Amino acid sequence: MDIDLLKTFVEVVRTRHFGRAAENLYITQSAVSFRIRQLEQSLGVNLFVRQRNNIQLTAPGERLLPHAKLILTGMQRAKVDVALANNMHKQLSLAGTPNIWDAFLQFGINHIVSAMPDVSLMAEVKAQQESTRLLLERTIDLAVLFDPPKVDELVVHPITDLAIIPVSTFPGLSKEEFFERHYVYVDWGTAFSLWHAKQFTGSTPPFFRTSTGRIAMDLILQCGGNVFMPEKLAKEYILSGQLHRVEDVSMTSREVFVAYHRDNDQKDHIEKMVALLEHLNDYDQKV
Repeated sequence: MDIDLLKTFVEVVRTRHFGRAAENLYITQSAVSFRIRQLEQSLGVNLFVRQRNNIQLTAPGERLLPHAKLILTGMQRAKVDVALANNMHKQLSLAGTPNIWDAFLQFGINHIVSAMPDVSLMAEVKAQQESTRLLLERTIDLAVLFDPPKVDELVVHPITDLAIIPVSTFPGLSKEEFFERHYVYVDWGTAFSLWHAKQFTGSTPPFFRTSTGRIAMDLILQCGGNVFMPEKLAKEYILSGQLHRVEDVSMTSREVFVAYHRDNDQKDHIEKMVALLEHLNDYDQKV
């Protein structure tokens, strides 16, 4: 199957617009339409329901999407592996959720790169369930997660605990004010949600909900508000006086795990990276 057809299909799915897909692929809109028709003809199905300003996947299109992504990822990795063969480098792919990157990995990824000069590292942002699937398919080598997958084929190690602290742009808040005055809820995973349910005392629902810490941080810095945030992510803003730790509200922590396939053939490099991940906190001082 033509890789360009699959690339075009995935880009149309991502943008839900033939014109924007054409711009991103640096081809004409008619070329996008032609490629999609070619793909549909080769498969014998319609992949999209085309309505004005509303492009939706059909049931066959939904089934094709994960296969298309897997083929494209595999092709990308194959190209890198072939390119690296001459200088004997190894490649490892590391995935984490947006929150894992914001709260943990961004603070020490440079040390991992420096410590493994013989490895070409590919870093990706992936959702929890997608990371587990890609580990099982051996499309990625390691995933860093808040909620560890319970799958026999995967090795899972705890690597650190992240302090999650209550912070606010307003100084001197009480516990009641924290939850009632522009409170922003961030989904820090299952364990945090269970803990939060016991702590939440507000009768007013959160002012804003998001699954990403960086979005919550940007929002409260611009509009004012209160949020539970990893200490690492909040530290610079506390030091600058933009945020204040709310002493009247309890803090918690989240355990962080790394997972990899037990039959991965790059065990030595993986174990070295796991050891480096376990010591990322050593590179950052606490607030």
